[in-house]
Amino acid sequence: MAIINEVDIYMMKINVTEANEKLGIAVPFEFVTTAGEISAVHEDYSFDGDITVRGECVATGRGYRISGRISCTKSFVCDRCLEQSAVQQVHDFDEAYQKRGSGYNEDNQDVNYFDGDQVDISQMIRDVLLSDQPLNNICNADCRGLCPKCGANLNHGDCGCDRTVIDPRLAALQQLLIKK
Repeated sequence: MAIINEVDIYMMKINVTEANEKLGIAVPFEFVTTAGEISAVHEDYSFDGDITVRGECVATGRGYRISGRISCTKSFVCDRCLEQSAVQQVHDFDEAYQKRGSGYNEDNQDVNYFDGDQVDISQMIRDVLLSDQPLNNICNADCRGLCPKCGANLNHGDCGCDRTVIDPRLAALQQLLIKK
């Protein structure tokens, strides 16, 4: 397990020296951080509590493959029922890194570059957390939302309102039925 120095608490830095000594063998690492420490802040939701990052670093000979999993709790207001909700999330990541000046082509867009003996993955973790979020914040797939007439939360039971929607193109026909 990679040792985390006190200086590296707020930056998730992986020392690749151990991976270099074990070419092709996975070297595990683990970090615990918060959304504020990695600037993973959004106006529509928040990540509550600790964000745990577990993974492994493998020296491939040309560079490093860093992969793993992010675990967190996302809190938000449901877009359908407007109730506060929280959901456990797991996000996978897998990135290639290469040391600058290692003699390989540095124009490759599929590779991240770093200097020194440490790879800082905090920006990548932030990007994965924010980009893996769904467009809509829904408490669960079966959320029934709010009644368009009275505003009652339909997840708590039916409100009794008549929510029949008549196609406006057929409204004139409806008027004929009412007259009879």
